[in-house]
Amino acid sequence: MRRTVLPGGLRIVTETVPGSRSAAVGLWVGTGSRDEHPASAGAAHFLEHLLFKSTPTRTAASMAAEMDAVGGEFNAFTSKELTCYHAHVLDTDLELAVDLVTDVVLRGECRSADVEIEREVVLEEIAMRDDDPEDLAIDCASAALLGDNPLGRPVTGTVETVSAMSRDRLRGFHRRRYTPERMVLAVAGNVTHAQVVRLARRAFAGHLDEAAESAPVRAGTRRLTGLPEFDAVGRDSEQAHLVVGVRSFGRFERDRWALSVLNSAVGGGLSSRLFLQIREERGLAYSVYSAVDTYSDTGMWFLYAGCSPERLGEVTTLARGVLEDVRDNGIAADELARAKGSLRGGLVLGLEDAQSRMHRIGRSEIRYQNQRSVARTLRDIDAVRLEDVNRVARELFSRPVGGALVGPYRNRRTQPPAIRSWLG
Repeated sequence: MRRTVLPGGLRIVTETVPGSRSAAVGLWVGTGSRDEHPASAGAAHFLEHLLFKSTPTRTAASMAAEMDAVGGEFNAFTSKELTCYHAHVLDTDLELAVDLVTDVVLRGECRSADVEIEREVVLEEIAMRDDDPEDLAIDCASAALLGDNPLGRPVTGTVETVSAMSRDRLRGFHRRRYTPERMVLAVAGNVTHAQVVRLARRAFAGHLDEAAESAPVRAGTRRLTGLPEFDAVGRDSEQAHLVVGVRSFGRFERDRWALSVLNSAVGGGLSSRLFLQIREERGLAYSVYSAVDTYSDTGMWFLYAGCSPERLGEVTTLARGVLEDVRDNGIAADELARAKGSLRGGLVLGLEDAQSRMHRIGRSEIRYQNQRSVARTLRDIDAVRLEDVNRVARELFSRPVGGALVGPYRNRRTQPPAIRSWLG
């Protein structure tokens, strides 16, 4: 891996992958939905859609044609703290990929006609989220746990904010937040660093030295206050979808590796306690797992279970019992070993292609301003001790819980007593 910082603050990171015949290109922008004010909720995601519509020299149709002509892939995603525009092509088409990605990000036009067309697309995406009860439950749980905070809002925004979003607001968001010092160009595959730097200089010509009206690095956030809450969303669904969680650690805190190991043991795999007790031993649910969302200064740990409504009380009781047992008695040495092995294997096996390597180096640079080697991460996982995991479990699972339930429940009185007892 190599790293270069150009004038204006653009960071370039590359990784040469021996034997690869492709190149994965990602232009990462250190801005996301947590940078939005309440009236602008959904702006980062809306803008991501909008920039693909047109540039001074390209239309959405011509971009698609260029990628199809070389068998490439071109897409983007928005999260709460970053946005990424990425392409994957044959190594011989690296120049096209860099040119296309940078053209969209730097010169997307935000035309009024495009805003109106893409507004409808984003509203359809919100409707699609609302029709997926698992996604809806997780979004509602995030709001219940993190509260009236940009981190608690859905990345897509709401029907109300997206419907009211103006072209001027989106253009202002683009101009003030898509500046070179917030960007990382990450490339992995059959590439050389010098080649990528040369292409970047050409693509960013005129953008590296100009004075930009730059917004604050992190706007619209505040410290979390108040206790987590619980939300119930009525749906005429065949299943009940339960998410219960607690506030957890930011990614710069020392216990994040112990938390990763704990999560793997509790609900991260097929041998985890939640999976074994709820699915394998009793057949109460098809999907049951736990996960961690980690941000720069905070995070959330949660479990999810989808089951028939008549089984929800039993599932809730079992899930609560798992967490309380781990809190009071900890995990065992064999669980620690399996969890570490699962994390190590998942990390290394996930880096078998150029795209995953590009995502790793780009995400590391945009989040940490440096490159963490795979070997260093493996050492951090191996260094986690049983007493570390059990200490984190005692702390985490003693915190106030919150979450959400999506299903045929109209109010708290119709929820199983096990949920009302757990959530207070």
